[in-house]
Amino acid sequence: MTINLFDDACWASLRPLTFTRPVADLRIGILTIAEKWGKYLNADFGFYTQDYLSIKFAPKPNADLFINGSVCPDEALLNAVSGLKAGEALYKENIVVAYIADHHDLEAVKLLKQIEYPGDFVQVVYPENIFGHNPAEIRKDFKLLTEGRTSAKISGTNQLLGEDIFLEEGAKIECSVLNSGYGPIYIGKNAEVWEGSLIRGSFALCENSSVKMGAKIYSGTTIGPNSRAGGEINNSVIWGNSAKGHEGYLGNSVMGEWCNIGADTNNSNLKNNYAEVKLYDYESRKMRNTNLQFCGLIMADHAKSGINTMFNTGTIVGVSANVFGGGLPPNHIPDFSWGGGNSFEAYKLDKMLETTEKVFARKNLPLTEVEKNIIAKVFELTESYRRF
Repeated sequence: MTINLFDDACWASLRPLTFTRPVADLRIGILTIAEKWGKYLNADFGFYTQDYLSIKFAPKPNADLFINGSVCPDEALLNAVSGLKAGEALYKENIVVAYIADHHDLEAVKLLKQIEYPGDFVQVVYPENIFGHNPAEIRKDFKLLTEGRTSAKISGTNQLLGEDIFLEEGAKIECSVLNSGYGPIYIGKNAEVWEGSLIRGSFALCENSSVKMGAKIYSGTTIGPNSRAGGEINNSVIWGNSAKGHEGYLGNSVMGEWCNIGADTNNSNLKNNYAEVKLYDYESRKMRNTNLQFCGLIMADHAKSGINTMFNTGTIVGVSANVFGGGLPPNHIPDFSWGGGNSFEAYKLDKMLETTEKVFARKNLPLTEVEKNIIAKVFELTESYRRF
């Protein structure tokens, strides 16, 4: 079976995280949204996304099932989608969830037979939805990935509380405390938890990633593949190929891919007056109320912070921003910014690409022309946000 996942208006409201990827490529729980649908349907998948992203995230040919990339699957929704016939579209109020047709066209979908879905589901509309729904999505993905399977052996040097702990082949944990009484703990292939770590589920450590010695990790946290985590982390999602390896606090936050947080970097996730947190909105170019009391840092791909950086409650850090120096930076740090406090300048594209090539080389990966072209396009798209 082959499916294509499409972007709708959520692509815009999820910026800056989606400047560099389709919505369905966002990680929430253990898997990306696309990987979830692929697992549930035993299907290969492609994407219908922004033109400049489609070279990397291309649609699959000969697919007739199209699924909204912002919608996370569950068993009830899977049954409804699987029951669709040619010429039918599944709706939830005004949301197109899925449809069957010979090509992708959201305008033409209005002409199909509309079937209203009676249940509820998780939809990722804003960046804060990612950490907000992450505990529940870890539970769903844990069941999806481990049901009927046996965990690799867990070393007797560990203190285990609860039984929902699963290690994939090659995973290693020594001299650590793992508490799955509050949610499952999943350790991916060849991932490693170093000595002295304290982990409370729900928690996912994905393939080839590591948790450093003495880390304190709380419920609702996902560390994506090829990443390193340390210090104190609470209810946060790191997409992959990123590092938060040192002491410092990360809470109620999302980090993209190819990010690095310097030693003793901290973010606030609660305002001193306990008021609801606002986040910068790219569409309105104003602050948007999240209606959340706890909301921390949203950091897009390729962003970096220097040592001792202090991020305020509800901070958006754009693609390829490089933040350093003393003082509290603003709540919105535009894409391709360079500086700290209230003093920023544009991060020149050639300099950014030079650094990124070195970052990729550390993972033994080339910085391809496709990646360079996407970064250059994002630089162009975000120019009007840089008013220094």
